[in-house]
Amino acid sequence: MTAPAAAGEGTWFGQPPGLTILFLTEMWEKFSFYGMRALLVYYMTKQLLLKQADASVIYGLYTAFVYFTPVIGGMISDRWLSRRQAVLTGGAIMALGHFMMASESLLLPALATIAIGNGFFLPNLPSQIGDLYARDDPRRGSAYNVYYVGINLGAFLAPLGCGTVGELFGWHWGFTLAGFGMLTGLAIYILGSRHLPKEASRQLPRAPKKSSTARDAATPLLLLAVGLAVVVLRGAYEQMGNTVALWTDEQVNRTVAGGLVAPLTWFQALNPLLVFLLTPVLVAHWSRQAAKGREPAAAVKMALGAGGIALAYLLLAAAAALAQLQGHPASWLWLAAFVAVLTAAELFVLPVGLGLFARLAPAQLASTTIAAWFFTSFFGNLLAGLLGTLWGRLEHGLYFALMAGLAALASGLLYALDGPTRAAEARGLAAARAGQSLDS
Repeated sequence: MTAPAAAGEGTWFGQPPGLTILFLTEMWEKFSFYGMRALLVYYMTKQLLLKQADASVIYGLYTAFVYFTPVIGGMISDRWLSRRQAVLTGGAIMALGHFMMASESLLLPALATIAIGNGFFLPNLPSQIGDLYARDDPRRGSAYNVYYVGINLGAFLAPLGCGTVGELFGWHWGFTLAGFGMLTGLAIYILGSRHLPKEASRQLPRAPKKSSTARDAATPLLLLAVGLAVVVLRGAYEQMGNTVALWTDEQVNRTVAGGLVAPLTWFQALNPLLVFLLTPVLVAHWSRQAAKGREPAAAVKMALGAGGIALAYLLLAAAAALAQLQGHPASWLWLAAFVAVLTAAELFVLPVGLGLFARLAPAQLASTTIAAWFFTSFFGNLLAGLLGTLWGRLEHGLYFALMAGLAALASGLLYALDGPTRAAEARGLAAARAGQSLDS
């Protein structure tokens, strides 16, 4: 068993130093990814003059394949590449893709290049988090929420940086800035590599005991069921950068104060800003609950979050219906309320689901299992892109009500998986303790 990288080191902000390195690397990678994504739909419809339905399909395919390629990248890494090699290779390829976006003729090759690079990068950075901690370290569970703040800090800065530059000075300059963001993340990762966990030896695992056969068969099926529920949820959730962005452009009064009209991409920064502000409050709340033995299980948290996303879309459905009835654009306050509810809800789903997959991952398939979590986003974004083609066919209020229905369905599915998920986590913890006893 590999010793945690934190052993013998001090702490930064109460956590192993390696978490800060992974946090900052992920922050700059997401600055580049979301910076480009904030511009993508507007770039295709305003600069390239593509039809809305065509732009929606391209957007959906791109965001889907960004989460498909990590499955292949994770398997390659688990078998042939070290996680460090995979992160550096993937980050360099992604940076190249962002710079390619500066040429209009390279749109599709650039998107493909970013997706390929992401396949190596995405599963291999978070798969290093667990190795920073001992198995019984109480900080281990909340580490993924801290890491999720890094994701969203980068996503917050992206529309303000790349989005503003793209809107004011030209789309191509925004894409170029995204490329430099990716290079910054790689530099941080290289300079801070001494704080990261050492690579585990690529040896074959011990032959499993007969009693573990049922667990080995049941866990992948359980993760598949959770993943299917998340696919349905993401079909609604991922409208934020697609049809919700279009509705903001067409049907939202963006005059905030003193005649100031907020740029379109600024509203996409509100979500990650709220993640940054709400996560410490939520983690502290869950820590207090855990101390009293009352913290909700992972599936319950995710079900509550999916219900919150359904509520957010009901707010948007009401705003769209009211705007149509009154005959003038909706106030930006409706949009802000939607984003606030959506953000609070997603904190119960996305980092919790990532942590669940990481805890149930077999030691020799850590990157592949993490990639499987992101694979749910592949199908979810495909579904989101297909749903986006209904935007021009349905009234906007009805469309958003449909998204609320999908999120409610996902909530019910996740709640039904609470019992099996609790049992799987208990079996995984017992197996880990048994393995530690054998190693000692």
